[in-house]
Order: sequence, then C-alpha cells, then structure tokens
Amino acid sequence: MNISQNLKTQTEKLPKNVVLVAVSKTKSEEAIMEAYSSGQRIFGENKAQEMTAKWENLPKDIEWHMIGHLQRNKVKYIASFVSLVHAVDSLKLLREINKEAEKNDRIIPCLLQVKIADEESKFGMSTEDVTTLLNSKDFQIMDNIVVKGFMGMATFTEDKQQIEKEFRFLKQQFDLFSQRFSSLEILSMGMSSDYEIAVQAGSNMVRIGSAIFGEREAP
Repeated sequence: MNISQNLKTQTEKLPKNVVLVAVSKTKSEEAIMEAYSSGQRIFGENKAQEMTAKWENLPKDIEWHMIGHLQRNKVKYIASFVSLVHAVDSLKLLREINKEAEKNDRIIPCLLQVKIADEESKFGMSTEDVTTLLNSKDFQIMDNIVVKGFMGMATFTEDKQQIEKEFRFLKQQFDLFSQRFSSLEILSMGMSSDYEIAVQAGSNMVRIGSAIFGEREAP
C-alpha cells in the first residue's frame, strides 16, 4: 500500500469535521509531495530547522504545523510562515512566539498543550497553569498570537480505557474553557495509534504519521 492509498484510507475513517495533520517529520520531500498530490495540504513537523528547509522547497499552499516541543530560541526560524503551533507549554514560550510574530507582522495561532498522560516524559501544562496563563495580564496584552485551542497526548499504553479517560478529561476541560474564551475552537488529540479513540472522545484535529507514511526509518 502506498502513501496515497494510506492517506485515502485514513481520510475516509474521519468524520468531516476532523482535520487531518499528516505528520511528515523525518520523511522526505518526495514522500510529502506524494501526499500533497493526493490532496493533503496540512503537514506536521517537530523540528524547526527541518520544517524551514521543507517550507523553502515545497509548494507555498502547504500549511505547516509545529507539533513537537518548541524551544524558545527556535521560534525565529518558523515565525514567518508557521500556520499553527500545537505544543505551547509555558507563558515564556507564548511570549517568544508573540515577539517573533510581531517582527514578521503576523498573528500566529497557537494551541496550549495540556498534560493528560501519566508519563513524566510528556510535556504540558496543568489545567491550573492554563487558567493562570489565560487570566494573566501578560497574555491579555499579546496582540500577535491567538490561542485557538488545546492539544494533548495520551499515555503510551495498550490500556484503551485509560487512553479514553485521558482524552475525555481534556474534552471536558476544553468545553469548560470554551465557555469563557471564544477563540478556542481546536482540540488536537490523537495520533496513528489512538486517534479513533480521540475522535470518539471529541477531538477535531488528529496528527497521523506512521499510518500514512509508514513506520519511522531507523537512522
């Protein structure tokens, strides 16, 4: 099965209201173009410099999403073109994105990463951190970013009940915050291994890599 067929299979599984981000990190420009030729326009990368190189070489109607942990000193590389930053996990990072967006005369859409997994290795803010950030004076004077929603990663486990519980918790929090903050529209939950559970729990954006492009190549 090739990339085009994989993409068609995954797209057909998704409800119409769910946006598919094709996770192209570590994949070649040729592989991305195969997906592009099949109609895919949104791609997700986790390294700023790799994403910048691909942006420079590939069609300009591609929407590039930064889905990985973003270091503050790397924001400048992507600020001129990034369409959505998925993993904002601190006020300091949001401040840096706002600063670089202002330099580029842009408003950059962002998602706040909420920690829902048990694993220590996962990044993200607590719901208390999110409340503090959204109510802060710092946030309220940022004119060059807009928080469009939340992103979350479930625990890497075979226990589907735990995964579902974590996704449903984030959906519940998203609904609560949406009542107070009208800009919240996107709930980015679910990857190749668990996106069907995420969609059932209320996700409207999924990040699918290996189910489209195949497993990551060994270095």
